Amino acid sequence: MAQRRSVAPIYSMCVQPAFLIGTNNEDGSANFAPITWVSATQAEDGGYLLVISMFGTKQTKLNVLREGRFSANLVSTDMLPLMDYFGSRHARDGRKDGVAFAMSRGAVLDVPVLDASRWVYECEVRQAVPTGLSTTFFCDIRSIQLDERLQCADTFDVDLTVLDPVIYSGRYHSLGRMLGGIGDFLPAD
Repeated sequence: MAQRRSVAPIYSMCVQPAFLIGTNNEDGSANFAPITWVSATQAEDGGYLLVISMFGTKQTKLNVLREGRFSANLVSTDMLPLMDYFGSRHARDGRKDGVAFAMSRGAVLDVPVLDASRWVYECEVRQAVPTGLSTTFFCDIRSIQLDERLQCADTFDVDLTVLDPVIYSGRYHSLGRMLGGIGDFLPAD
């Protein structure tokens, strides 16, 4: 058995993909903020919901509560400077336009989308559940935009190494290589 030790359930013990959440400010300008509390669950109708939790009173959370929609832009390692910039600035202090970045509007929803992102969800909030200082949003995925280099034969065929995503656990990490698919490691009959 592997040698393990018990640790407290602190935030950095939750391994998570990094996203930049795009919302519209009240004046129509774009706002982006890093959020790593992102996952998915199955809906009653058999579809999938993006699940995202936001802490505190950040402008991004207020924008989602007001508009009920956002983009979730997967952060790849080449986007780390942009993620750090957006994470170190607050929308309440003014526009986050101190670095150059390209953006467009969503394919289905009127949300800002980062052109550099290789995987983008456009989402509408179905349900918001407050928990302490956080709010968890269960969202219908209205569109998924994928990098053209990502070829998926089926839903279990996503090669994350092409996306080069940032994984967050108190510090930034990346993926090294794809190891295989479901069933690839079963013993031969």
